[in-house]
Amino acid sequence: MQESESKRAHLLGIGLDNEDGHKRITQAEQFSIVGGSEETHGRMTETVVKTFEDIKRDGKSLATVEPKQLSDLLDKNRPS
Repeated sequence: MQESESKRAHLLGIGLDNEDGHKRITQAEQFSIVGGSEETHGRMTETVVKTFEDIKRDGKSLATVEPKQLSDLLDKNRPS
């Protein structure tokens, strides 16, 4: 990759517990959440939004955050 090319990243969340037949899709510039029950989809969306807020607060982007740190942030921001 040349220095002038920017690194791109996208986070994808997939919910597998949809039993009501609704198709749920939430998209943003750097993430997509697809599927899941209403509760699961909402929890995944909340987790990812809070995680991106933390990444931004740290002065980083999804493309520059280390995988371990991303994993830790997702765990921290998961609703209990």
